[in-house]
Amino acid sequence: MEIAVVKALAAGICMAIGTIAPAFGEAMIASKGLESMARNPQVADKLFTSMLVAMALVEAIAIYALVVSLIVLFVL
Repeated sequence: MEIAVVKALAAGICMAIGTIAPAFGEAMIASKGLESMARNPQVADKLFTSMLVAMALVEAIAIYALVVSLIVLFVL
């Protein structure tokens, strides 16, 4: 195999794995957050803010995967 093919394959696998896990994590955070808000509507504002911060942190993992795959694709 040529090196360009290996780089493209490695970048694709990195993005596939690096975006599936955060997607499941964000879905779990959203479902549990909405469930908590439905059970206790008085603290919905605090829960919503915490939920958004947690989702942003999980989304950062996908951005790290993008950076790693771009490094593999263009630098190495």
